Amino acid sequence: MATQTSDIYSTIRALSDSFESTFSIGDVTKITGFYTESGMLLPSGFDLIRGKQDIKEFWQSAIDMGIKYIKIDIIELEQHDDTAIEMSNYTLSDSEKQVIDAGKGIVIWKNTGDAWKMHRDIWNSSLEQE
Repeated sequence: MATQTSDIYSTIRALSDSFESTFSIGDVTKITGFYTESGMLLPSGFDLIRGKQDIKEFWQSAIDMGIKYIKIDIIELEQHDDTAIEMSNYTLSDSEKQVIDAGKGIVIWKNTGDAWKMHRDIWNSSLEQE
């Protein structure tokens, strides 16, 4: 069991910053590396996405549809041994920084022994559906 990290916020903020910059260059292989081997996405409007290959395909399709930037604003973060729970707001933008989607989400992070990785990633749009 991992010991409590005194500054989990700094650790997760740095990982989120790295995720944002990796996403902006469109490197889906590196994006997938932020997730555990058994990671899952639970995006608004989609079925459960399970495992690294499906996660990679999901993020590639998001990039292909024009999403260029992700901004993550952490609202709350708490650690329980080798698990951290993040509540945040997100914004997805295109190459001209026009907002495509914005909403809120929860990420369950797991300390895999050598790094913190996203284990469960769920989000819901806050924009009105047409």
